[in-house]
Amino acid sequence: MTTIEGNNAVLHTGAKMPLVGLGTWKSKPGQVETAVKVALEAGYRHVDCAAVYGNEAEVGQGLKAAFDSGIAREDVFITSKLWNSVHKPELVRGACEQTLKDLGLSYLDLYLIHWPTGFKAGDDKFPRDADGNLIYDETPPVDTWKAMEELVDAGLVKAIGLSNFNSLQIKEVVENARIKPAVLQIESHPYFQNTKLIDFCKAHNIVSTAYSPLGSPDRPWAKEDEPKPLDDAKLKEIAEKYKKSPAQICIKFQAQRGVVVIPKSVTPARIKANFEVFDFTLTDDEMKAIAALDRGFRACMPTKEVDGKVVPRDREHKYYPFDAEF
Repeated sequence: MTTIEGNNAVLHTGAKMPLVGLGTWKSKPGQVETAVKVALEAGYRHVDCAAVYGNEAEVGQGLKAAFDSGIAREDVFITSKLWNSVHKPELVRGACEQTLKDLGLSYLDLYLIHWPTGFKAGDDKFPRDADGNLIYDETPPVDTWKAMEELVDAGLVKAIGLSNFNSLQIKEVVENARIKPAVLQIESHPYFQNTKLIDFCKAHNIVSTAYSPLGSPDRPWAKEDEPKPLDDAKLKEIAEKYKKSPAQICIKFQAQRGVVVIPKSVTPARIKANFEVFDFTLTDDEMKAIAALDRGFRACMPTKEVDGKVVPRDREHKYYPFDAEF
């Protein structure tokens, strides 16, 4: 089970991971530095980053400003992720060191394998052939994991984990690991709660982190007619009762069920509002009502167009994660 202490989830390492953090996916380089500064001034002590977001140097500038203002580095939990094109074990340390350099840090609190699906190694983060198809690398995730363990040994990272892995893939890593995964980061919001996978992780003492907790309405491929959790009548009704927004209810739902949550925003007022979820508690009936909203709507599956149809992008990859039940 996930142990909660105050407003933190406790990792199997003993480290405390704040339940609400600032997400930085889709945050433009010119805006994310301010977002990080605003978040840390507002009380956040958790920032979630990734090399592929292309903004870690600016995140680092925001962190430096916060540390220069007197916030202690050891009080801020910072996560980053290993990208798909550096899965080969010999590339892992260099990728981590580049992230540390960009962020201006000597260590990460948590480093995740971003996806189980590797891409061809090289400078291009999305390597493609002449027909525009991604070129894959099929390094076994267990081999990449062993290189991740060496980062802990070297003191470059405090904990390691996974992102977008299914239960079978997690089980394989766990069974072959010297250092167990501490965290799994996955999509989770009221319309796609991922409860079976979260329960699986709890049983293995792995903390879950929910990305896109509001349904990622600003993702580049979103369509007008798609379900939008923030427009849900039940969430609006609960929000009205507590004088909160539907977004705050979505965030509180995750935190209250012991799931770390990383809403992204670059708007100062929204950043502050997203953190204001610790002054009320949802009732058991309200938690059940939100749980009943699940409709299996995965918003963040990479896709591509084939013969005019939108299909999952990486389904032909040996380690594609989303065909398993959970």
